Amino acid sequence: MAVVFPVVRSSPFDPPDDLRRWQEQAPIHSLTYPGGHEGWLVTGYAAARAVLADPRFSSRLENLRWPIAWEGLDPAGFVQPPGFFMQLDPPDHTRLRRHLSAQFTVRRLKALEPGIERITAQALDAMEAKGAPAELVREFALPVPSLVICELLGVPYADRDRFQHDSATALRVGSTAEEVTAAMASLFGYLYELVGAKRAQPADDLLSGLVSGGELPVEEITGMAMLLLVAGHETTASMLGLGAYALLEHPGQLAALRADPSLWDGAVEELLRHLSVAHLGPLRAAQEDVEIAGRTIRKGQVVTLSIPAANRDPERFDDPETLDVTKPAKAGHLAFGHGIHQCLGHQLARIEMRIAYRALFDRFPHLRLAVPSQEVPMRTDMTIYGVHRLPVSW
Repeated sequence: MAVVFPVVRSSPFDPPDDLRRWQEQAPIHSLTYPGGHEGWLVTGYAAARAVLADPRFSSRLENLRWPIAWEGLDPAGFVQPPGFFMQLDPPDHTRLRRHLSAQFTVRRLKALEPGIERITAQALDAMEAKGAPAELVREFALPVPSLVICELLGVPYADRDRFQHDSATALRVGSTAEEVTAAMASLFGYLYELVGAKRAQPADDLLSGLVSGGELPVEEITGMAMLLLVAGHETTASMLGLGAYALLEHPGQLAALRADPSLWDGAVEELLRHLSVAHLGPLRAAQEDVEIAGRTIRKGQVVTLSIPAANRDPERFDDPETLDVTKPAKAGHLAFGHGIHQCLGHQLARIEMRIAYRALFDRFPHLRLAVPSQEVPMRTDMTIYGVHRLPVSW
């Protein structure tokens, strides 16, 4: 029997109970999509990894459907910007992504660490000077990755109110088709002008490097900039806010990190696995009949991959329901995806989280929630999960 995608959570840090119950029954299930499309929901780790690595599945928007009701917004009818390679298949995806791969080398990202430490310290200085209580998302979790990605791309941070508003509107499930289209057009127009300015006066930043390469049209560079700007601050900001909330609600875990700071690298991986902020996808569409975990996915059927469920699969992870930063990190969680569409900035996000989490809790050893836990508003209305606000004191 087909199931309906669940969204109600009994805990802010755990996937919906239905996902875990279905996972115990099978790694893949028939899913009824809004509008009546009969597709699939993958909850098992091995099955999710197999779909993500299989070239017979498409990421193109015109082939996809949302697993939840999003009134008036049909992916198949949405015109995406040129260069938005996350929603492309090879060879277009391959052609665009290779232009960026050289910008995200381990050596270059390591060179960014002093700048990230400076940005983090400045945000904490401002928060401390303002005094308690503070709203951690607005004063720390959002500005740190926003400023990092702005410096990397060459986007003026002074324009953050505009791009953060457009980004939030495009990612809010309650936004209408008109609002999403307007937000995307606004962001594209802003970045198109910026890319044009860099062609006239290049600087030492990623966008200038793409422009000076001379191989890509301005429209494609603009679309790539949109993707990097939105993904580069929204997902990391969500993880910083939600991860801080999780550690405050698990004081034993935080105490272990204070006692042994060498655990922070593994703690970042455990938080990524345990929290899995990409809670409504990714989505794929079969381009031919494909067998996954003993079930035949027919050509044209859409598959929703539940990363929160896959990252709690007991077939892959020991005691998956428990947040434990002291255990050795088990490689292979799917928080950044897998295959050709694995998040391009995954190493940058890891560096930001490792630096920011540790600096936050070192600076404020008595950090605590300033409101009862049940009053923390969660981002259940967004395509990227997390907290809307996190009031804290110290």
